[in-house]
Amino acid sequence: MPDTKTPTELTSQYTAQVVGDLERNAKEQERVGAEIDALQEQLNALRHDHAVLTNLHQALGVTGGLVEAGPEPVAASSVPRQKARGKSADGKRSRTRKTAATKATAARTADADKPTDKAGSAQPTLIELIRRYLTEQSEPRSAAEVSTALVQTHPDRRIQTNVVRTTLENLVAKSHAHRAKQGSSVFYTAVDEQDPSEPATDTEQPAEAKSN
Repeated sequence: MPDTKTPTELTSQYTAQVVGDLERNAKEQERVGAEIDALQEQLNALRHDHAVLTNLHQALGVTGGLVEAGPEPVAASSVPRQKARGKSADGKRSRTRKTAATKATAARTADADKPTDKAGSAQPTLIELIRRYLTEQSEPRSAAEVSTALVQTHPDRRIQTNVVRTTLENLVAKSHAHRAKQGSSVFYTAVDEQDPSEPATDTEQPAEAKSN
């Protein structure tokens, strides 16, 4: 007949195995605990001996060579040093950032000043642009033609026809330009600066006033 075991026998077998494991675990705990107790007694004895030696050291009046007990002072002394190094590094980084910010501000200020100087010295005025344009022309030009030409050559400047016409009239009044009317249109020409003429009383026909 085959060897079969009933559920009750299997349960009894597993129970016995678990009980045996528990006993072995308990004995191992006792062994480790006994070792811990022994080490703790050794540590207590060492601390007691250290205290006795420290008192003896102080009684002898020796000021140097004293060693603190336990690892706590080492950990305590290392932490402040780490904090101090962290603070020192933070201070250096802070000073570096401040220096970089100061340099950047100075650079931006210098760059902001340079375009202003260039703009004030390099960009010609509208009067200069109009006189230069009229000087380069071989025929009289109207205010609209002058305005259109300047807008094309200087698209970055806001040049309006009515402002150009007013400027041309001012140039005529100062004898820096001639004004001639042809029908309903008015045309302007530049005046040779090497041979300036007196302001003409009749601005409608400056050429005749000059010849007289």
